[in-house]
Amino acid sequence: MDGATKEQYREALEVAHRHALSWLDSLPDRPIRPALDVDGVLARLEPRLPEEGTEPRDVVEELAAASEPGLMAMGSPRFYGFVIGGAYPAALAADWLVAAWDQNTGSRQPTPATAAVEEVAGGWLLDLLGLPAESGVGFVTGGTTANLACLVAARDAVLRRAGADPAAGIAQAPAIRFLAGDAVHTSMQLAGRIAGLGLPRTVGADDQGRIDVAGLERELAEGTGPTIVALQAGDVHSGAFDDFTSAVAVAHRAGAWVHVDGAFGLWAAASPRLRHLVAGLADADSWATDAHKTLNVPYDCGVAIVRDEAAMTASLGAHAAYLPAVASIPDPYDRVPELSRRARGVPVWAALRSLGRQGVVRLVDGLADAATDLAAGFRAVPGLEVLNDVAFTQVCLATGDDAATAALGEWLRDEGTVWASSSTWRGRTVVRFAVSNHGTDAEAVRRTVDAVARGAAALGITG
Repeated sequence: MDGATKEQYREALEVAHRHALSWLDSLPDRPIRPALDVDGVLARLEPRLPEEGTEPRDVVEELAAASEPGLMAMGSPRFYGFVIGGAYPAALAADWLVAAWDQNTGSRQPTPATAAVEEVAGGWLLDLLGLPAESGVGFVTGGTTANLACLVAARDAVLRRAGADPAAGIAQAPAIRFLAGDAVHTSMQLAGRIAGLGLPRTVGADDQGRIDVAGLERELAEGTGPTIVALQAGDVHSGAFDDFTSAVAVAHRAGAWVHVDGAFGLWAAASPRLRHLVAGLADADSWATDAHKTLNVPYDCGVAIVRDEAAMTASLGAHAAYLPAVASIPDPYDRVPELSRRARGVPVWAALRSLGRQGVVRLVDGLADAATDLAAGFRAVPGLEVLNDVAFTQVCLATGDDAATAALGEWLRDEGTVWASSSTWRGRTVVRFAVSNHGTDAEAVRRTVDAVARGAAALGITG
């Protein structure tokens, strides 16, 4: 089993293909919840590593048979947990090719094909989202890493402005003020900690999670020195967007770098109907998003965007005698915090090429419409209320009693027609529906509202 043959590749991929299609065919009707928990799947796996190997086709069969009962149907149009999209056919197939091609897309020289495809995809993204065409675009693992890449570029840039050398490390540098609204997402907090900025100092927010611009202005006026302000496009509970026009202007007057965490909400910029939600967004200095959310490509595909590409490459660029260099053009690894990586921008190209500009508009508008329709359906069920202003794709559902709301969430996840996350927002327990899948159509909405109504009835929730 040490050396692979052509036949072994063919047989293993054929088995994988068969199981993949079977899984995709099951998504419209299967229960969303897994049939087995972790212990149940462990019981189906051999705990000891065998002394001898196994034929690749048999390994794939074993993997699929053991795993299938423990899989969550995250690609279902009725999965609303964690802000997770599905995968368009072209993006999924392109992702398979990325694995088969096995290109380490760090440098343009050894991997011209995938580097070129990613460059085109980056340009398309900037155009679709109305961001500066000169911006640097890096394809990273996800939203948290995208925020991290941008914060590292921001950190070094504000230190340079203050006359410090980022290469000497932050221990020897002036303290950096890191500010955000009260509803800052945990991924931004984590990225700030990893970047050495610590947790952001919060400046207030309104009842939908939008940053308090007056509070930001007061905080900025109380100190000096290098400053980074984090704004948000799409609150994880309400879907609300910060007032970018005002907040960016206030921050820039104080000399701060402005970063926007737009994990799912950045895509509102692609829709003429929803673009008002992100007015002023393009005036920021950096932006992060997650293509596996709103764009519906497979996992491992965050996007870091920095207006000043030179600042991005100065912070993230790799330099070594053995690394190839192509004139003065940045390599892919100059825009991300890693050297070796898969060509994760290729599925983005495939999704965008498959959809076209108008297809992206229909996707974004369709997600927002589905959220609006879900909210209307929920409000018609006695005993239920929608707590947030449904501005984009998030719906927070509650009853008059926290225990009953928690029970409704558990009932829904156990019953299996839908899967939505439970959370706490504004001091109340909620069931949070994040509409992120391109397949969430009128029928998916109808089945979702029906399941919620049945759950409310079964639990005795009444108006």
